[in-house]
Amino acid sequence: MLFKWLDATEASQVGTALADDFHLQSSASRPDTRSREQPGQRQDLQRLLQRFMQQVDRAAGPLRLNFFKRAKLANSFKWRLLEKGIEPGLVDELTRALVVRLSGVAAPAARAAAGGSVSRRSSAQEAQALHARGREALARGAFADALECYQELVSLDARDSAAHNGLGIALAQLARYGEAEEQFRRAIGLRSGNAEAHFNLAGVLQSTGRHEESESPLRRALKLKPSYIEARVSLGMTLVLLGRLSEARETYQMALRAAPRNTQALVGLGQIEGLEGHFEAAEAAFRRALEADANASFAWASLAGLRKMTPADGAWVKRAEELAGSGLTALDEATLRFAIGKYYDDVGNYQRAFRSYQRANELHKLRAQPYDREGHARFVDDLIRVYTPEMLEGSRAAGSDSERPVFVVGMPRSGTSLVEQIIASHSQAWGAGELSFWPMAAHRHESALRREPLGEPQRRKLAHDYLRVLGARSAGALRVVDKQPANADYLGPIHSVFPRARILYLRRDPIDTCLSCYFQQFPPALNYTMDLEDLAHYYREHRRLMTHWRSVLPAETFLEVPYAQLTADQEVWTRRILEFLGLPWEAGCLEFHRTVRPVNTASVWQVRQKIYRSSVERWRNYEKFVGPLRGLEEPG
Repeated sequence: MLFKWLDATEASQVGTALADDFHLQSSASRPDTRSREQPGQRQDLQRLLQRFMQQVDRAAGPLRLNFFKRAKLANSFKWRLLEKGIEPGLVDELTRALVVRLSGVAAPAARAAAGGSVSRRSSAQEAQALHARGREALARGAFADALECYQELVSLDARDSAAHNGLGIALAQLARYGEAEEQFRRAIGLRSGNAEAHFNLAGVLQSTGRHEESESPLRRALKLKPSYIEARVSLGMTLVLLGRLSEARETYQMALRAAPRNTQALVGLGQIEGLEGHFEAAEAAFRRALEADANASFAWASLAGLRKMTPADGAWVKRAEELAGSGLTALDEATLRFAIGKYYDDVGNYQRAFRSYQRANELHKLRAQPYDREGHARFVDDLIRVYTPEMLEGSRAAGSDSERPVFVVGMPRSGTSLVEQIIASHSQAWGAGELSFWPMAAHRHESALRREPLGEPQRRKLAHDYLRVLGARSAGALRVVDKQPANADYLGPIHSVFPRARILYLRRDPIDTCLSCYFQQFPPALNYTMDLEDLAHYYREHRRLMTHWRSVLPAETFLEVPYAQLTADQEVWTRRILEFLGLPWEAGCLEFHRTVRPVNTASVWQVRQKIYRSSVERWRNYEKFVGPLRGLEEPG
């Protein structure tokens, strides 16, 4: 019986035959199947795929395919196509589609082979076994196996909310966030009381940078299940990311009242203390987490971010290395590897530092969707085409006359936090941190933004809504700073809404900037930061777009601030910045490191130090590792 279950000869033969038939049909219909991007051929390929899937149903439908046989069929199909010379990326797409289709026909085929029906009891037992198998696969990190289990469950019963939830978890772990979001929303649609699906939906929204959207499903999960500690801790994290630190603190404290040894809540409190500049209190919170769980790797990693490490911290790095090699999840190991990299950078062991950061990024990349270089270049092309000087000139008359918004933009790690801290040290200014308003607005209107300028009603509404957001942050400040680096992409739309707003663009040495991004554990949404070649591509596109904005925006609204010159001549540039913003001189802006305010960025420690120049040409410590970034250097 076992041999029969494992005998996949027929399945392998069917896979090979399907590949041969697909290649024959594709050759006859003339699309170039060696490439996925030939202009004008995608529609033909889609029709070919539809015919191919119908053939899959006919060929595989009569077979009684278990997991093993489906894998053999798909594997034979894949390698046969590769032998035929079809482009590997297209082969991967076809194989994934085949696996999904096979999962869909497997259960109906089994029922047909048994005489056209299966008893309800048998079907329920099959579903129960698949659920158990899926949960076990998720627990051991076998996400592809879990994906197959839950796909089969959904094919058995499309109204199984738990199956859609499990399928979403597997997809999210494979960084297929769009598909995961769809599955969680289906699970909720089928059973609105599915608290876990609400919680998981929030996790996907957090991973894709949509923090404001994640709050609602988390609160819904807690309403359905007030004792849901994981959801409460996750809500605390969302509130931290939104800059609502007092609410986040209260949320973590509520979690700790129910679960006093919850390490994630303790670390969350420590992070809040750090963001507020209370580094001793932050360390105490991290150490309380370690008292609760000595193996809490994220608590151990957090200690490295509170100060500059020295050789005296040898015990810290020894323990960090032990934890990193103890079989952690990819995310937890990545977090530790980033911290270990910081230690070695701080003590001057640059080779070990780079190797640690390299390993960290390899692990971190598993949580992110691949960076789409061609797609991003098309995005930049579209903005340059739409936001011409004539278009922006014509939009100014209907724009808001408010001068309250100040946009500090640039690449991540280019000095935006420093400039925000300088401005926020002025008595008539307020630093609002990295607001998500414009990236979210651009996400909602992306297709329109890339075709044509926003209409006047949309711009009026955006102006009203944004000024309300700024008012909630500071009702009395003359200038409010939004230092979201991603706003650099949207300066044309922003200017069409606020033509009198001031924009400060931070320009730092490109290799320093990109290397600093590579050394930082950003959210998965910033997928271009995890690979030096991706960073080089993204930076070139960023520079191309900023060159355009500089040429089309009025000179009186745009000030370029060179990071190296700011650190070399702090007072000259501080005076220039304040004059540009229409603010009177205040010497206190030179003492920005004394300003007491939350700083919710990766530079939380740096902006509380006096200005320093050690970050200028820092990349030369890593000269032999930065090959993909060479050529980014800018004159002057």
